[in-house]
Amino acid sequence: MRKILCATASGLTVALGLSGAALACSPDFSGVTLKVGSQTGPFIASAMQAAGEGWEKQTCGKVEVVEFPFGELYPKYLTAMVAGEAAFDVITFAPAWTPDFAPYLSEMPEKIRTTAEWEDIAPVYRDRLMVWNGKHLSQTIDGDLHTLSYRLDLFNDPKEQAAFKAKYGYDLAAPTTWDQYYDIAEFFTRPEDKLWGTAEAFRRGGQQFWFFFTHAASYTNNPNNPGSMFFDPETMDAQVNNEGWVKALEDYIRSVGYAPPGALNFTSGDIRTVFAGGQVAMNFDWGDTGTISSDKAQSQIAGSVGSALTPGSTRIWNHKTNAWDEFDEPVHSPFMAYGGWQAAVPQSGNNIDASWHYVEWASNPDNSGQAAVTGGSGVNPYRFSHFTNLDRWLKTFSPEEAKMYLAAQRGSLEAPNVALDMRLPGYFSYTEELEIELSKALVGDVEPKAALDAIAAKWNALTDEFGREEQLAAYRSSMGLPPLK
Repeated sequence: MRKILCATASGLTVALGLSGAALACSPDFSGVTLKVGSQTGPFIASAMQAAGEGWEKQTCGKVEVVEFPFGELYPKYLTAMVAGEAAFDVITFAPAWTPDFAPYLSEMPEKIRTTAEWEDIAPVYRDRLMVWNGKHLSQTIDGDLHTLSYRLDLFNDPKEQAAFKAKYGYDLAAPTTWDQYYDIAEFFTRPEDKLWGTAEAFRRGGQQFWFFFTHAASYTNNPNNPGSMFFDPETMDAQVNNEGWVKALEDYIRSVGYAPPGALNFTSGDIRTVFAGGQVAMNFDWGDTGTISSDKAQSQIAGSVGSALTPGSTRIWNHKTNAWDEFDEPVHSPFMAYGGWQAAVPQSGNNIDASWHYVEWASNPDNSGQAAVTGGSGVNPYRFSHFTNLDRWLKTFSPEEAKMYLAAQRGSLEAPNVALDMRLPGYFSYTEELEIELSKALVGDVEPKAALDAIAAKWNALTDEFGREEQLAAYRSSMGLPPLK
């Protein structure tokens, strides 16, 4: 699979490197070499390299993509920026880190924000995740939220459908609730056939907590109390140990039993590999599972990749009443996990004008649109044009796959109860503490409630350390809530 992904990255470089080519040295950045920070590729790094190929032809400048394991990005970026070092001209990073990075980032030039291409960006990214304290400090280069992928060849098989209905009493289809998700996972877990029900990321440092958060969103993102998923938006008390979160962790642990051997070491990249390899019936992930698994060059199940919203719930915890709110139909709370990679320009860089020009180039409709349809790029749709230019998708997707994939992506993004990831100073510290206890619960060293109680205590201590009033203001802003009077 590693060889395949490398080949894909190379292909992406060729495809995107030519996109938008124009007169040489216009503008002229001859002699300029941009150092662009990224996680270890191919995801995101290959898209930055590919855009760099075209940018070099356009401007006569150079782009050097510097890669690090995901877990090293935050400290490397922050250490360099605090010290005022020109270690990076452009950084790619999680929106949740913006509050910590904001004092060291240059503001996006106004001219970038007065174009038709600017209006093409979905508002939740353009007006929310690219902004901190009223300033546009970053550019979305990837649209991120979790959706469900499932194998059409299995789900549409008449024999499988009949056997499933005989056992569970309802039709086999993409699950709309987590109870259905686990029925299906149980049904397709057949180790003797080298087939398992699902795959999720469980490895600490392997983007584990975002998968847990997707479970939690279904039980805690209460539409009657906006912004109450992670903290009480009036007091900033941690909510991570309430009954909704306990149910979510019990579910998350349950998933391990329906995943292939060694699943506790799975990262998000691993779950794409096992799905594309035909080892599991379904998973949920960012859009990368869909683009990789629909590509014949990378997948054994191309042509059979279904997409849907992640499961919902008819019961969502209400932190104000300390009870479950019941709903007549499942409420879907698609989680904007991560929130889409961002690119920003540190103030300490030596080439700020050239850096912003490169960021605008990499994210323009042409380059980003090609990246979004390329499996292994790590780029998912975030512009309206990404959803409407169907011809691009049909180069690797079947018409059925493309229609389902785009419907799931856009339907999740526009869902009435879409769940936003938190953004606040010290996010990295909050998630580090969470993953320590989460990993203990996954291996059975502690009970779910005990693990969550420990996390809540540590989160409350961090909030006090950073300043409760300041954290509350930042949290309310990140959840789209007005300041408290």
